[in-house]
Amino acid sequence: MDDAYVVGDPDGLSPLQTQIRDAVARELHAQFALRADRLDLADLPEVAYQITCRIDEVLSRRVTAS
Repeated sequence: MDDAYVVGDPDGLSPLQTQIRDAVARELHAQFALRADRLDLADLPEVAYQITCRIDEVLSRRVTAS
């Protein structure tokens, strides 16, 4: 994984977009590691669910920080 996606090189993104991008990248990296660097079509609903959970965590932290 390119470090730019982990450290938050914004590329013109808002802070929220950067946090979401980083959360998605981390979860995809984790899912590939769990699945031996391979995703089958049957895995996609679970992967999408896990990514949705990570995005929810990012958004929930923003709401409680406000």
